[in-house]
Amino acid sequence: MLTRRHAIRLGLTAGAFGAVGAAGGLFQTLAAGGPANAAPAGAGAAAGPAVTPFTVPLPVPKVLRPYRRTRSADHYAVAMSRTSLEILPGRRTEVLTYNGSFPGPTIRARSGRTAVVRQINLLDMPTSVHLHGANNPVESDGGMMDTIAPGRSKTYVYANRQPGATLWTHDHAHHMESEHVYRGLSGLYLLGDEQEDALGLPSGRYEVPLVLRDAHFDASGRMVYTMDDAENRTTILVNGRPWPYMKVEGRKYRFRMLNSSNLRIFILALSDGSQVTQIGADGGLLPAPAPTPVLVLSPGERADFVIDFSKYAPGTQLELSNMLGPGPADLVGRIMRFDVGDRTPDDSRVPDVLTTLPALPNPTVERTFELQMDEPGSGGHQAYINGRTFDANRIDTEIKWGTTEVWTVTNASATVPHNFHTHLVQFRILERDGQPVYPAEAGLKDTVLLFPGQTVKLQMTFDTHRGVYPYHCHMIDHSAMGMMAQMKIV
Repeated sequence: MLTRRHAIRLGLTAGAFGAVGAAGGLFQTLAAGGPANAAPAGAGAAAGPAVTPFTVPLPVPKVLRPYRRTRSADHYAVAMSRTSLEILPGRRTEVLTYNGSFPGPTIRARSGRTAVVRQINLLDMPTSVHLHGANNPVESDGGMMDTIAPGRSKTYVYANRQPGATLWTHDHAHHMESEHVYRGLSGLYLLGDEQEDALGLPSGRYEVPLVLRDAHFDASGRMVYTMDDAENRTTILVNGRPWPYMKVEGRKYRFRMLNSSNLRIFILALSDGSQVTQIGADGGLLPAPAPTPVLVLSPGERADFVIDFSKYAPGTQLELSNMLGPGPADLVGRIMRFDVGDRTPDDSRVPDVLTTLPALPNPTVERTFELQMDEPGSGGHQAYINGRTFDANRIDTEIKWGTTEVWTVTNASATVPHNFHTHLVQFRILERDGQPVYPAEAGLKDTVLLFPGQTVKLQMTFDTHRGVYPYHCHMIDHSAMGMMAQMKIV
């Protein structure tokens, strides 16, 4: 259970606490007052140069084009380098980039068609590129010890044998992944398929990626990194720019949202309290649309949702608000603004049935995992799974290929939230704190949020690749502090 003491520690407001506090109720209806009254705690958080919200237009990450196409594969080249870009208006900030953009360019791949991506490391430290949410063999997983040395390159081959989904790439080099991701090494990988194409969802320029994250800038506009610093990362970026606005037509839009933050959990809602229609999660489409007033995204999680702006009068300004701290409400409580224009023709739709998930096989193995870290103020700075920090030479879990398992995962920390990410496999959440999950968590997932004291049961089947893969907290500073382990599928 998320207690009121935990809510205060997390900077959760009364309205948001009512929305997420009940067992299994991460997505329950907003308490009276709605997001306009939200006031996340965290006075004293550091702020960089002043930025007036909603004065910067929302950019859309460029789509990376393949340099070569064959009958079965698309070939891409990506260079990792230091680049100075304008993030805050009128200032340049040095960041780490894929192909010079922040966030990196989007790869649009197709289910069943191979993507071959050559990653070239032009940085002065090792890197490793993980395609988060993908089902790949070990040599293309981008594990924490499988690094690319400075000046070298590595080719990753993604067969894309999985349903369409919002995936993403990010650095995973052990002990460096936290800072590398924070400084910019991440990008979207949107996997499409024929089933999704046939649904008639909003598409083309009406399908918009939204990459959320936070950052700490000093007075000169330099991005400041400190391990496990949730308090001072109070500048909210969407697609690499602070608190942007987006001009929208009076029609339906599909948004592909990623929380690429290291630590920040977002509890998002529209400023008028109206619902959005969630249609997908980490691993692809939900079985059915899930209308919800709240989107809850921890680091690494994705949400695919539709907003119909035709119900708003032209000239309406609609904010996307955040109800969870830490940080002052005028900074972390605001995400972006939609400026609604005239109504336009719209033949897109959101059908009542989106996909059919396969039946869950009977599990043959059950395991338990406990996530914990040294509490703030304790003097310790380590994080654990089942009481142990990560050791690259240790196999923590041995799994027989072809088996289906149920994993019970508990956040044993008293005040600190965690989440749990598995490489290789998508899982199904069976229950949260003993209760059935809300429809937004009923699809395929690879990352799941646990507030202090919460427990989830996950079911997954290991019937694709063999080898050693990690599982870890994807509040990525925590994994860098040791909250990571290894499974071996044999």
